Amino acid sequence: MPGAEPGLAYFRDRGLTVSRDPDWLAWAREIQAIAQTGLAFTKDPYDAERYVSLRALAARIMAAHTDSSADRILDLFSREAGYATPKIDVRGAVFDGAGRILLVREALDGGRWTLPGGWADVNQTLSECVLREIREESGYIAKIGKLAAVWDRTRQGHPPGPFSMAKVCFVCKLEGGAPSVSLETSGVGWFSEEALPGDLSLGRTLPHQLQRMFTHWREPSLPTEFD
Repeated sequence: MPGAEPGLAYFRDRGLTVSRDPDWLAWAREIQAIAQTGLAFTKDPYDAERYVSLRALAARIMAAHTDSSADRILDLFSREAGYATPKIDVRGAVFDGAGRILLVREALDGGRWTLPGGWADVNQTLSECVLREIREESGYIAKIGKLAAVWDRTRQGHPPGPFSMAKVCFVCKLEGGAPSVSLETSGVGWFSEEALPGDLSLGRTLPHQLQRMFTHWREPSLPTEFD
């Protein structure tokens, strides 16, 4: 259907590669979600056994296509409870007076660069979460200018992951603070659009996403992107 996926269409029209996850991964995630939701609501012990079997099947499918064991994946799935919904990842694109973007080195990904951010926390708004993540990971204080994008992770071209995820990206202005690292970061830096680092933490931030953040910074009246 024309226009059904404006986010994908935008990038494809501009010659950017944006891939979906492989079918087997989408199917396994859906099986896991059905099993998790079923276990949350079923009152029938026999149905519960079937949902447990479905969860184990999803783990075996993922294990067959990755270097992780079925037991490890099953343990990951077993920690999820309740109605299955996408996880929320917040990212802050902070710009300084020179129009440079703030990136941090992700300690858990070999020191690769990413927009500061992480999982949204309970009892905090998404805007509160992203400002906290920026402060904790970089030492800087920021002010939100706009909500730039709400993207489905699986449709952006990130490496495959076990769970469905929504990525919420804010454009922010530097307000103060000083550079400092944390348990999660090993470096802090400012980059112009022409000198972005090549070693990005691709599970968190992609090159075309950084390009879109620069565009939103230059053109704050642009509407929020979504897919």
